[in-house]
Amino acid sequence: MSRFTGKVALVTGGGSGIGRATALAFAREGATVVVAGRQAEPLDQAVTLIEAEGGRASAVPADVSSSEDVARLVATTVERHGGLHIAFNNAGVLAPGPLADLDEAAWDHQLAVNLTGVFLCMRHEIAHMRANGGGVIVNTASNIGAHLRIPYLGAYAATKAAVSALTRAAAREYIGEGIRINAISPGPVETSMSLRPGEAEADRAERLKDALPIGRAGTLAEAAAAVLWLASPEAGFTVGHDLVIDGGASA
Repeated sequence: MSRFTGKVALVTGGGSGIGRATALAFAREGATVVVAGRQAEPLDQAVTLIEAEGGRASAVPADVSSSEDVARLVATTVERHGGLHIAFNNAGVLAPGPLADLDEAAWDHQLAVNLTGVFLCMRHEIAHMRANGGGVIVNTASNIGAHLRIPYLGAYAATKAAVSALTRAAAREYIGEGIRINAISPGPVETSMSLRPGEAEADRAERLKDALPIGRAGTLAEAAAAVLWLASPEAGFTVGHDLVIDGGASA
């Protein structure tokens, strides 16, 4: 398939997990991909994987909680590749713990990356897209917060519920200018974030047999496929939607 030939796609949190899998999937379908994140080495590894498959990619280290970094990220993407057509705002962090015992720094960090980061990315992405004929934005929310309430994840849940609400509000504001905005809300996916402290992947698989109606974690390919669908022409009438991909946990 080549749904994204000629398109430039920006992926934050692109050095690992859902971000890297989605960057690879975009490249396989013809997009030129920019991967962004705070650490250069995982980004370079993602670029190497994409190029090894014949794709086109570049890395831009950036902290999404910094307005200056995000402005530079979008500007660099446009300067290097001639535009920005698709943005997947996926960078996120998780710091579990009882709310009354949660360190304020942990609260602030989750808020800065998970919510302010999405706001800053959308602000700079929209500024370019509205001046250049439109585009597509997909944000990563979560089934936690946006659709489920789970103890000891209150701060994370608050940020992700806010991302879902922010996505819907922005979608209504900018669809008239040709910018289509949606979100995904993943449940447990086969990433390090879904592992409990000290838990092995085999233990996670055993735990999720009973915890999820589908009986397993989602795969990276399944998460990436959801993002690509929302970004594709096939989803052209889908606006302000929060696509839940959690194996029935919040059904």
